[in-house]
Amino acid sequence: MAANTLSQGTIVSVQDREARNRQYIRIWLYLVLIVLATIVLVGGATRMTGSGLSITEWKPIHGIIPPFGHDQWMEEFDKYRQIPQYQRLNKGMSLAEFQQIFWWEWAHRFLARGVGFLVAVPLAFFWLTGRLERRLKPRMIFILALGALQGAVGWWMVASGLVDRVDVSQYRLATHLTLACIIFAAVMYVARGLAVYSEAPANRQIQRLAGWFVFCVFIQIYLGALVAGLDAGLSYNTWPLMDGAVIPGDLFPIQPIWHNLFESPKTVQFVHRCFAYFVLIVAIWQAVSTARQAPATTHARRAVLLVVLVTLQAAIGITTLLMQVPIGLGLLHQFFAIVILGFSVAHWRGTKGAYPRETEVVAG
Repeated sequence: MAANTLSQGTIVSVQDREARNRQYIRIWLYLVLIVLATIVLVGGATRMTGSGLSITEWKPIHGIIPPFGHDQWMEEFDKYRQIPQYQRLNKGMSLAEFQQIFWWEWAHRFLARGVGFLVAVPLAFFWLTGRLERRLKPRMIFILALGALQGAVGWWMVASGLVDRVDVSQYRLATHLTLACIIFAAVMYVARGLAVYSEAPANRQIQRLAGWFVFCVFIQIYLGALVAGLDAGLSYNTWPLMDGAVIPGDLFPIQPIWHNLFESPKTVQFVHRCFAYFVLIVAIWQAVSTARQAPATTHARRAVLLVVLVTLQAAIGITTLLMQVPIGLGLLHQFFAIVILGFSVAHWRGTKGAYPRETEVVAG
């Protein structure tokens, strides 16, 4: 009897410690999410201000130090003056004007480097002190690997605008943003897997629908990146009609036809619009279906909240288009896409509930 009581007491103590560790790790991951969202926002400002090609070299370590003094600034400026963007678009730019675009790109790269340390250093601490659960180790290593890959993809994107183009490839821009969103979603998924839920997990149908909605959000973000890369939002600034019609003409002028989905500004904007309507329909379908199968639950309330968020995002997108993409609204539209992605992933994880605790597995 005494031994049994001791055993139960030990299990309770371990569970309490595990709960605290989960709380600490969750707070850490939420901080990572804030920085990741900031990086996406600064990246959007970098693109909208035409600053992304201002640093023409990739120096993962040395690049953290900005230029000091006139000579170093002129050295950076001379490198920029060799690329097509300067020669075709910004010829005659002053050093002060170059510094303005330089700082946007430097800040973006600085934050990207910083988040690597924000992940790696606490991860090492939690791991080495035994606070990291076994199941989390491969997940966090995978997220770190994605972060390293993102750095390489970022340079691959910048390199596309240094030789023959005055901007970066829309294909590479869309890849860069989508990978950033994958990293953001992965961190959110792990963080919400460590949360405490008062509601039991939803049924498999609700879980699958939540997962499909996340997939739809990813597609829409990718399409939005193509719109941004082609500056497609600067034309056809009317709604609900586009070029005077519900379905505008001349959507497929490029051969082969499938290239239009990635290279024709008109086609890309039209597809982005149509898929936005589809995402809203899926959000409504998810809310209705979840409310019928799990009425008066947090699952149903989260699904309704997603409808509200998607509706607000649609309103922001339409306003941004009608006003020909002012930088403030453009950034708000991009930021709200990250908010929707975060809530949709949190909802998906919430339908599954928290990760089983290791002590529960052992006790069972």
